[in-house]
Amino acid sequence: MQFNIEEESFLLPTLALMFSESTKSKLRKMLTEGRVLVNEIPVYKAKELLVKGDTITIINRSDAMKKSPPPEPKKQFSKLKILSEDDYVLVVEKPAGLLSVATDKLEKDTLHSRCVDHVQRQSERAWSHIVHRLDRETSGVMVFAKSREIKEFLQTQFAQRDVERIYHALVEGGPKDSEGTDSSWLVEDKHLHVKRVKSTFKGSKQSITHWKIEDQDEFVSLMEIKIETGRRHQIRMAMQFQGCPIVGDMIHGATTNPLNRICLHATTLGFVHPETNEFVLFESNVPFANRVKIDFET
Repeated sequence: MQFNIEEESFLLPTLALMFSESTKSKLRKMLTEGRVLVNEIPVYKAKELLVKGDTITIINRSDAMKKSPPPEPKKQFSKLKILSEDDYVLVVEKPAGLLSVATDKLEKDTLHSRCVDHVQRQSERAWSHIVHRLDRETSGVMVFAKSREIKEFLQTQFAQRDVERIYHALVEGGPKDSEGTDSSWLVEDKHLHVKRVKSTFKGSKQSITHWKIEDQDEFVSLMEIKIETGRRHQIRMAMQFQGCPIVGDMIHGATTNPLNRICLHATTLGFVHPETNEFVLFESNVPFANRVKIDFET
């Protein structure tokens, strides 16, 4: 069926004149199915402006399927384990093997990008701001801010060491003592390699790591670790120095990797909430805790 336009008009009212007995919903469906051609080109918008000399052609469904472009695949949202969310912060559990945020390689799938996708499903103008990071190989609790002001509020707490950060690590063997503190100075080169240096070394930063054995057998120890500073590879370096590298951490001396991951998990994160000004704690389970065969009793 064909119809010639004699004067300027919009597409949907014109279709209503052509099919006076059809409802607007049926006419809109005809558009979405690609059955309406304007000058032999499929048009989908009801408010398409028509001018004198245009020709409308109506085709059947089978022909429309051949002419219409395939629908764009719906965006697949990656899984995101949310521990807590409100108007100010988003607290999530990062899986091992996922970057916290994209590097200069502009990786598309990161924990940050997943958080942005999540908040923008609620509002296109929403955003998720990076507050801190975990190494790609480390899993556990992370907090993201929903505004720049909240980001700065939280980062001040990190800078002033007011944040509580507890990790758990499964290490090869175990340290000589049941608990202790590793205080050292670390420096990071342009290739992101970290090494222990003297406090006078240019560019070095202090690293303070408290640890204690929670569980142990003849092969491995489950360590609870609290950090005062947030240096790159801080915990991994500390455990290597104690002679018990983290399971799976081949860079820092491990010889076993039965779980195909570095067994380091950020278990607890505590900070002053920006709305209530009260201290809040968020926790997640240790994914490799059951790898220790026997209870360690003091």
